[in-house]
Amino acid sequence: MLLKTMVYKKRDLTTVKETATLAEALEILEDSGYRCVPILDENEKIFRGNIYKMHIYRHKANGGDMNLPVTHLLKNATKFIYVNSSFFKVFFTIKELPYIAVLNENNEFYGILTHSSLLNMLSQSWSVDQGSYVLTIASTGKQGDLAAISKIIAKYSSIASCITLDIGKDEFIRRTLITLPAKTDKVVCDKIISHLESKNFKVVELEDLTAAE
Repeated sequence: MLLKTMVYKKRDLTTVKETATLAEALEILEDSGYRCVPILDENEKIFRGNIYKMHIYRHKANGGDMNLPVTHLLKNATKFIYVNSSFFKVFFTIKELPYIAVLNENNEFYGILTHSSLLNMLSQSWSVDQGSYVLTIASTGKQGDLAAISKIIAKYSSIASCITLDIGKDEFIRRTLITLPAKTDKVVCDKIISHLESKNFKVVELEDLTAAE
């Protein structure tokens, strides 16, 4: 996965050194407007974790010492990926985090990958801007189903993108989302649906991407 094109690099980020106090970290967070920033070592090479504004405020409200080092409230120390990590590693590591720290091959802090960057990448892979119709096709998930679906569609059109959902959720149902390329007309789309359903592949939803234009 080419993460480097999606990552906000260290030089462009607001960070806090591990030697900063909680009071200093809060000031940095307030000035930046971010709710969370990375904590780095003194040389700004090693990722220590994240500091959240809400945790500092909670500590302060409870009468906590604001001169304690920022590492006192450090979070997510083990939440990081590498620039060459796979998509699945990225997707399942970031989860509810606002961003995930990215390290280079030398285990040095490289930057962050945000939720919005990941969602933009998924949007592009869906080919929303270059598509015409999205077919949600239900199948049993048995071996050869995807190949059969692709073969049927290829008789009428090329495929702009393909995403399979529900893996592991239901043993008997898989949903495959096929995006047809731009300028595919409704007549061709209807022929594809008819052919798919004649082979027992149920098209459970059809989305017209051009309708929103």
